[in-house]
Amino acid sequence: MEPDDEIYANGGADVSNNRKRPIISSEQLDIEAYAGLYTGRTKITRLLFIADRCGQNNNTAMKMEALRMAYEEIKKGENTQLFRDVVQKIDGRLGSNYGMDSAWCEMVDRRADQRKEKLENELNAYRTNLIKESIRMGYNDFGDYYYAHGYLADAFKSYARTRDYCTTSKHVIHTCMSAILVSIEMGQFTHVTSYVSKAEQTAEALEPPTVSKLRCAAGLAHLEAKKYKLAARKFLEVSPELGNSYNEVIAPQDVATYGGLCALASFDRTELKSKVIDNPNFRNFLELVPEVRELIHDFYSSHYASCLDYLGNLKANLMLDIHLHDHVQTLYDQIRNKALIQYTHPFVSVDLHMMANAFKTTVAGLGKELEALIADNQIQARIDSHNKILYARHADQRNATFQRVLQTGNEFDRDVRAMLLRANLIKHEYKASRKL
Repeated sequence: MEPDDEIYANGGADVSNNRKRPIISSEQLDIEAYAGLYTGRTKITRLLFIADRCGQNNNTAMKMEALRMAYEEIKKGENTQLFRDVVQKIDGRLGSNYGMDSAWCEMVDRRADQRKEKLENELNAYRTNLIKESIRMGYNDFGDYYYAHGYLADAFKSYARTRDYCTTSKHVIHTCMSAILVSIEMGQFTHVTSYVSKAEQTAEALEPPTVSKLRCAAGLAHLEAKKYKLAARKFLEVSPELGNSYNEVIAPQDVATYGGLCALASFDRTELKSKVIDNPNFRNFLELVPEVRELIHDFYSSHYASCLDYLGNLKANLMLDIHLHDHVQTLYDQIRNKALIQYTHPFVSVDLHMMANAFKTTVAGLGKELEALIADNQIQARIDSHNKILYARHADQRNATFQRVLQTGNEFDRDVRAMLLRANLIKHEYKASRKL
C-alpha cells in the first residue's frame, strides 16, 4: 500500500474517486453573476459590502467593479443619499460617467417631496373618514416611500402601524413580511423573529412560498444569533417552491450554502444523513451549489482531505457574504473539530503523521488541536508525544453494563414498591386530608 493510499484507508479520502473528482479552484467571485441573483436594496447593500471588504484586502479592481454596479443600480431607484455615498467612495476613479449627477438628485428629491405631500394629504383624509382599509393602505404607501428613499426606521414604523388596521389574515401577513424585510436590512433580527412568529400564527392564510420566506427569515435570525443548529433546521425546511421569489432578501444558492455549512457544524452523522443528504427538498438547493453538495458528501464519507479542499476554496468568497462573513471562521472551526473527532473515533490508536497528512497540517499543529479537544473532553484519548501516536481511552464496557443493570434493577424495585403502596391505599380507601 502506498503512503497516500494508507492515509485514505484511514479515513482521509477515497483514492479512486478523489483523483477523478475535480476540486474547485479558488477563483475570484464573479460579481456580475453574484449580483444577478438579487434584486432591490439587498443587491446594492451586498455590492457595497463586497466593495468595503475588497478595500480592506487591497483588491482595488474588484472594489471598483462592485462600486460601478452599485452606482448603476442605485440610479434605477430613488435613494439619493446612498447615491451620494457611492459617488464619494468612487471618488472619480471610474471616469466622468460615474460622477455626481446633481440634476438627477434634485429631480428625484423634488419628486419625492411632492409624493410625500400627496401621501400625507391622502392619509389625513382617510383618518377623517375612519376607513380602516384606506388607513392601512395609507400607512403601507408611506412605508414603501420611506423604504425606497432609505429611511428604514421610518419605513418600519409605518409598516408596524398598518397592523392596527388589518381586517384580514392576508393583511396581517403582508404587514409582517414588509416589517421583516426592513428589519433584515436594518440588522434588527429580534424584530425579524417577532414578526415571523406573528405571521406563523395566521397559518390558514399562509401559502407555500410565503412559508418558505418565513423560514428563510427565521434562519437568518438564528444565524445572526449564532444558533447554528436552529438556523440549519430552518433552512432545511425551505421548500423548492421558494424559487427566486425572495431575491430581495436571499437567493436559493444562499439557502444551500447557509443551511449546508450550519448543518455540518452542528448536526451529528445521523442527522446529517437523514435531514440533509436524504432530504429531497434540500437536495434541489444543493444542486445549485455543487461545491457545498460535494463537501457535505465528502464529510459524511470521511473523505476529509477533499472536504477541507472545498472549504478552503470557498472561504474567500464566503467572506464576501453580507450575512455569513462573521460566522465563517467559527463554522469552519466547528466543522474541522467534528472532522478530527470523527476521524479518531473508530480507532484504538492513530498515527499523528498520517492524520496530519489527511488534514493538511503539521504534526505539531495537529497535536495542539487534539490537545484542545482532549482538554474539552470531546475526544477521549491521550497523546504519546515521543512516538506521535494518539491512544483512545475506551470506557470499560463490562463495568458500564453492570452499572446500568444495577441502576435498572433499583429503579424497578422502587416502582414496584410505589405501586404496592398505592394499591394498599386504594384497597383501604385511605384518603389524605390536610387542614387548611
